[in-house]
Amino acid sequence: MSVKAVLEKLVPQKIIGPSPAFTVFDAIKMLETIAESGSIGRGSLSKKLELGEGTTRTLISRLKKARLMTISRRGCVLTENGKKFWAQIRSLIPVTLRIEGNELTFAAHNMATLVKNRASKVDKGLEQRDAAVRAGASGATTLVFKDGRLVLPTLSDDVSKDYPKVFSQIMRLLKPAENDVVIISCGTSLKAAEYGALAASCILL
Repeated sequence: MSVKAVLEKLVPQKIIGPSPAFTVFDAIKMLETIAESGSIGRGSLSKKLELGEGTTRTLISRLKKARLMTISRRGCVLTENGKKFWAQIRSLIPVTLRIEGNELTFAAHNMATLVKNRASKVDKGLEQRDAAVRAGASGATTLVFKDGRLVLPTLSDDVSKDYPKVFSQIMRLLKPAENDVVIISCGTSLKAAEYGALAASCILL
């Protein structure tokens, strides 16, 4: 089963009845938080993810049912399947980090993410922008690394010349290779910017 299919199974879209109080991006962040900490208590997870305790319990239950995590005396820990699944996600989206303002940012908080080997899936970047906005971001800009150059679809065939600060940040922090995609997401909060970046990235999986 693909990474995208597993994530969508964790947070199914309901046609009838209320939708879950969490998103697929909360699931990704929970996996990341547990992977980075090794083990973590439910209360700490709730605070880090900025989710209510009831919502956190429900999401933990979903991850346990999918055999991605378990609960030990140390707290929440990833199972072997969970570790492998997180490694799959990291192989596709290896970097998501906060960046300073540049020529393409327009909000208080900005996040950049690298998606490996997905440039062929990008058209004008509108689909990624719309996904970011639906996730709560103010907007997002998609760039691709093609033919040895960083390109901004419809606006720039050579970002190094047209947007030098953006180019410097991306090459230094994300180090894209041929056919990689970089998404810069902007938001009124750090969480909104990060979830926007993740949403835009997931469109490409």
